[in-house]
Amino acid sequence: MANIEEKVENLLKDIIEKQGYMLYDVQYVKEGPNYFLRIFIEKEEGSIDLNDCEKVNNAINDILDNSNYINEQYFLEVSSTGLEKVLRKDKHLKDNLGKEVQVNLFKPIEIPGNKKKAKEVEGILEDANEDEITLKLENENILKLERNNISLIKTVFDWDSI
Repeated sequence: MANIEEKVENLLKDIIEKQGYMLYDVQYVKEGPNYFLRIFIEKEEGSIDLNDCEKVNNAINDILDNSNYINEQYFLEVSSTGLEKVLRKDKHLKDNLGKEVQVNLFKPIEIPGNKKKAKEVEGILEDANEDEITLKLENENILKLERNNISLIKTVFDWDSI
């Protein structure tokens, strides 16, 4: 499915940019019996609303149909990244260095300074490479996490700031 995501991203990137938006991510997933092609967009001057999503949807719909990249019937969804962005790509990680992230793990690990094991940890994203990411924890400890044990990384929105 990653190949479809890459093809769709390459196909749509310039078209979305001509509409005044940035293509953040493309996900092609199967949920139950249905396939979904999710296009996540951003814009520099603020948050994405329903009109933005509709504008992009209208600009890409026929192009996707004519590309024949996807053989199965699917649902197209165009949306914003949300307040807490999922970080799936190396570029996403590099763009969010120094920010607070939540990391979900496949297998629990021992958290430094906290004798308990956990499958979820939050901290400041200090570094990222193809093998691991480095977090600075609230207790100032440094934690290195193997990328192959990470199921999800997302930014953490500060709800107290609103």
